[in-house]
Amino acid sequence: MIKHIVTFKLKGTPEVRRQYAQDFKAALEALPEEIDVLEAIEVGINENPAESWDVVLTATVPTMADVAVYATHPAHVAAAAIISEVKESRACVDYEV
Repeated sequence: MIKHIVTFKLKGTPEVRRQYAQDFKAALEALPEEIDVLEAIEVGINENPAESWDVVLTATVPTMADVAVYATHPAHVAAAAIISEVKESRACVDYEV
């Protein structure tokens, strides 16, 4: 099993970043119904104003090959598009459990 952890830093005012983060979270949380290889996903929005990262997700898929299936699935691409204009940075770690 692979854990796919991604964190995002968004641009804009705190209010703008929060709204984009909430819309992104809702879209991501709907993905298990759309993507067969996506066993689970958890999405969190940062509540700590002293930190600069806005959103973190943890997705679980069976294999590293399934990370690519998930990443290129049209429903995931559409979810990612929600934050495309405000995404400042992205960091990712994939590891086997």
